[in-house]
Amino acid sequence: MTAAFDEMFTPAGATRPHYRGYDSWLHGQSPETMSNKRAEADLVFRRVGITFAVYGEAAGTERLIPFDVIPRVIPADEWQQLEEGLRQRVRALNMFLHDIYHGQDIIRAGKVPADQVFKNQQYRPEMHGIDVAGGIYAHVAGIDIVRAGEGEYYVLEDNLRVPSGVSYMLENRKMMMRLFPELFARNKVAPVAHYPDELLENLRSVAPNGVADPLVVVLTPGIYNSAYFEHAFLAQQMGVELVEGQDLFVQGDAVFMRTTRGPQRVDVIYRRVDDDFLDPLVFRPDSTLGVPGLLAAYRAGRVTLANAIGTGIADDKSIYPYVPDMIEFYLGQRPLLANVPTYKCRNRDEMEQALARLPELVVKEVHNAGGYGMLVGPAATKNEIEEFREKVRRDPANFIAQPTLALSTCPTYVESGIAPRHIDLRPYVLSGREISIVPGGLTRVALREGSLVVNSSQGGGTKDTWVLER
Repeated sequence: MTAAFDEMFTPAGATRPHYRGYDSWLHGQSPETMSNKRAEADLVFRRVGITFAVYGEAAGTERLIPFDVIPRVIPADEWQQLEEGLRQRVRALNMFLHDIYHGQDIIRAGKVPADQVFKNQQYRPEMHGIDVAGGIYAHVAGIDIVRAGEGEYYVLEDNLRVPSGVSYMLENRKMMMRLFPELFARNKVAPVAHYPDELLENLRSVAPNGVADPLVVVLTPGIYNSAYFEHAFLAQQMGVELVEGQDLFVQGDAVFMRTTRGPQRVDVIYRRVDDDFLDPLVFRPDSTLGVPGLLAAYRAGRVTLANAIGTGIADDKSIYPYVPDMIEFYLGQRPLLANVPTYKCRNRDEMEQALARLPELVVKEVHNAGGYGMLVGPAATKNEIEEFREKVRRDPANFIAQPTLALSTCPTYVESGIAPRHIDLRPYVLSGREISIVPGGLTRVALREGSLVVNSSQGGGTKDTWVLER
């Protein structure tokens, strides 16, 4: 594996131009000052309740997501290129979702194998023929971006179901402005605080036809969900109601919210509940998290769900290798953001090539997320590699394999001082009447030395992401 691209320093050790202002300031700070600031951040985050629930841990369900006080900085020209690529990609993914639930042109054209779609557990045949407002399925997309090689950007993953983490992006910025206000006076950093306003405007723009003043709610599974803090935070920031399934009911193919003043019509539901639990009359009959009859109201065009039911098919890892083909098929354009080269193990030749290189690859189960169900070859033991080899041979269609990218590093404040740690980036793309992207996103950092796994559930932390204005 080649040496990682350093976001802050050139191979010769010089500070990159967009980091010079910050680096100059950092040299003037004592280790004690930085240590005290980090402790203050931890204290405030714990007091505010910014935690992440980790399932299956005997020690407790709540964990503080470590916050790093050294920001990740992106220059304006790089961000502009990223933004154009993100817009293109999300536009094509929305067109793909509309297509597979309607004419299925891309399947008939042989660009995506039919069984990859129709036999996928994320495909929802109940959505076939339903016309969703504005033709938008993924109203909120979190696209995971990594940087490798000489600094090239790649899309690692598309998150289109109920992408999380945006509250940490917003709270990280508030924390940095609290701890280091002088930095924002010295650096022209693009703001992110308007994201809740952008989100609300985006959701209102996709209300059912004829609704002049749409009522928006956030639907949460409840306080025991790992991202409950974010659900409550976004509802509060948007000034809308946070509801659970029991707070809503369907009557006459319309959705209503129970209030102390009587039933109130709901037009847009920003749902943070998975498909399977949304409507017990259609999906899981044992679900107490959803709303009986919700799909009927949706089918009748009387309510908008964001994101739409069935978006999961487009972010499944088995569909990921075909996204560049989608961009060319629907938009007639070359992809502006590259995929990571991927072996599709369902194809025998590609599977054999992957198995021959298993110790140097990352192998992922196509339906898993959060860093689970994967093999990182260079960090695995011989036994783990052989066990995974057998898994792949038993069910090759359930796996993809990719080279182990040397994810870019960013200086990070760890116990031993300041040291490079691997990072990724999740920008949030809002699709409604228009496509909008708040500058930056959530930078996640692998805090363990040498680790490439940035997920919070696997011990990763987060950083503030600065996009410099021109």
